Amino acid sequence: MNIHEYQAKEVIRRYGVATLKGQIASSPEEAVRAAQNIGGSVWVVKAQIHAGGRGKGGGVKVAKSLDEVRDYATKILGMQLITHQTGPEGKEVQKVYIEQGCNIAKEYYVAVLIDRETGRPAMMASSEGGMDIEEVAAHNPDAIKKVDIDPVVGLAAFQARELAFAIGIPNENINKAVAFMQSLYKAFADKDCSIAEINPLVLTKEGDILALDAKMNFDSNALFRQKDILEYRDLTEEEPTEIEASKYDLAFIKLDGNIGCLVNGAGLAMSTLDIIKLNGAMPANFLDVGGGANKEKVTAAFKIILKDPNVKAILVNIFGGIMKCDIIADGVISASKEVGLKVPLVVRLEGTNVDLGKKMLRESGLNITPADDLADAAQKVVAAIKGK
Repeated sequence: MNIHEYQAKEVIRRYGVATLKGQIASSPEEAVRAAQNIGGSVWVVKAQIHAGGRGKGGGVKVAKSLDEVRDYATKILGMQLITHQTGPEGKEVQKVYIEQGCNIAKEYYVAVLIDRETGRPAMMASSEGGMDIEEVAAHNPDAIKKVDIDPVVGLAAFQARELAFAIGIPNENINKAVAFMQSLYKAFADKDCSIAEINPLVLTKEGDILALDAKMNFDSNALFRQKDILEYRDLTEEEPTEIEASKYDLAFIKLDGNIGCLVNGAGLAMSTLDIIKLNGAMPANFLDVGGGANKEKVTAAFKIILKDPNVKAILVNIFGGIMKCDIIADGVISASKEVGLKVPLVVRLEGTNVDLGKKMLRESGLNITPADDLADAAQKVVAAIKGK
C-alpha cells in the first residue's frame, strides 16, 4: 500500500525524523491559509499523488509570495500530472502540500528497503540526491552506498556513521545524520514498510538534517496490525478494479494487454503471463483467486476481468489441489451465464476432480475451448484474439 508524501512525513515525525512545517490543502484558498499559518516568505507547493518524479512533471513549485502560492495551487490542483511512474495517462491532483522553504546547502539520498538477495533490510544512501536519482543508479551505481541490516539488531550506529561518511556528510553533521538514519530505520521496521525513501535528504545552511521529501510503501500482508496506516489509504489513487478485487480477497493487478487471466496460485499466474507473452500477446491482468476459492469468488473474478473493455479473450488456468476443478467449472459456467460472455474463453483444468470439471464444461452448452496443458491453452487463446 502506498501513501502520500504528507502522510509519510506524519509517520516519520513520530520517530524523530526532522521535517519542515507543512499543511495539506484541497483548494487555492486553503493553500493560501496554509502558507499564512506556516509563516515565512518562501513556500513550496507540492502535488500529492502516488508517484515519483512530480517535480519534473511540473507538480512542485517554489512560491515567493502568497499570490504565487494561490497561482501555483490553482494550476496544480486538478491537473493531470504525468511522470515516469504514472504512465502516459497521468494522475489527477486532488491535494497539494504547502511546505515552508529552507536554505539547502546539499542534497543527499537515503532509503531503507528489503534486499531480495539477502531477504534482509538494507539502507542505501548517495551523495547525489534529488530528481535525477534514477539516472545516478543507472549510470553511476558506485555513487550509491549500501549496508545490510540485521533485523534483530537493527541499524547499528557504526553502520549509519559509515554511510554518512561514505556519502560526504560533513564531520560536524555526522551525529545528526546518524540519528536521522536510525530513526528512519525504526519507522521502517515498526510500520512493516517495503520501502522508506527520503529523496532528497538535505543539509541546510544552518546545519540541520531534514527530510525534504518522503515516500513510504507498506507490506499489504501486514496491514492487519497497522490500523493507523490503513486509515491513510486513498482509494482515489488506486485502480477501481483492484479496489473491487480486494473486497473478495482476490490478488488482482491490471495490466495493459487484452487477454484476461484467471489463475490459482501466484507462481502459476506469473507463468501464465509469461507464456501468453511468449506466444506473441499481452495479458490484461494478473489475477490469483487463491487456493480456497468458491463459486461466488470465481464469479466475482470473471466480472472484474470483463470490466476491462480491452479484454478480447479469457484464459482460465487452474491446477486443482485445495481448489477443486469442479468448483472452478461451476464458477466459470455461472459467471459466463450471468455476464452473458461474448469473448472467447479457453479453460485449462488439471488436478483434483479434473474429469468432473471438464465434464461440467462440456455439458454446459457454452462456447468454451478446452486445453490439454498450459502451452496448448496459451496457443489457443492467442489464436482466438487473432480470429484464427
